[in-house]
Amino acid sequence: MTDAVLAPEPTAGPGGPLVVLEGVNKWFGDLHVLQDINLSIDRGEVVVVIGPSGSGKSTLCRAINRLETVGKGEIRLDGKPLPAEGKELAKLRADVGMVFQAFNLFAHKTVLDNVMLGPTKVRRTKEAEAREHAKQLLDRVGVGNQADKYPAQLSGGQQQRVAIARALAMRPKLMLFDEPTSALDPEMIKEVLDVMVDLAKQGMTMIVVTHEMGFARTAANRVVFMADGQIVEEATPDEFFTNPKSDRAKDFLGKILKH
Repeated sequence: MTDAVLAPEPTAGPGGPLVVLEGVNKWFGDLHVLQDINLSIDRGEVVVVIGPSGSGKSTLCRAINRLETVGKGEIRLDGKPLPAEGKELAKLRADVGMVFQAFNLFAHKTVLDNVMLGPTKVRRTKEAEAREHAKQLLDRVGVGNQADKYPAQLSGGQQQRVAIARALAMRPKLMLFDEPTSALDPEMIKEVLDVMVDLAKQGMTMIVVTHEMGFARTAANRVVFMADGQIVEEATPDEFFTNPKSDRAKDFLGKILKH
């Protein structure tokens, strides 16, 4: 599949990058987990971040939502530096949807209530409007018939699709996915990836940390390969998978593509 096929419709607002990381560094004690990260993500772009375990991929993802603070450097969303705290930070979190390995749904609330909660509490959306939008999103991710059930009554794949609907309910500018399929059984992975591919085709700006190379090949505009806290290589999926430039990437692909 070519980039032209997946080229998203331009989104509203000024052109240019939606997310910019400049000289970003992060330490956990003596461990330097992000080392001078420079990265720019355009509106409507799908960037897939891959690399070996411990390379800093998830930390990078969490830093963009300020779930991790950075020690040095700057991250800007929509031209503004990430706020440190308070109402501005809450607004940032509303503008950036995040889907984790764990589904993090509220067990005591129905599927529909889980999806309505953010818009009604954070966005102050009227309940009737939030309910209608939530139902539309649940239909869109293929679990509309599960709206009145509780999370424990759903499969892992269904719960993750509800988590995606919940993030979309906030009408985010950006979606972050941190290994969203790694806790799922193999037969459930495809149903979640299909939803993510549809989002990509509809022009959602996405940063996806994943081990699913098929998704990277078909849905990404760009692959970012990380190792040891650094961005080692960036390329289109076709370039990266057919002709990786660095020895580190060649070694990584040699190991994973043989399985």
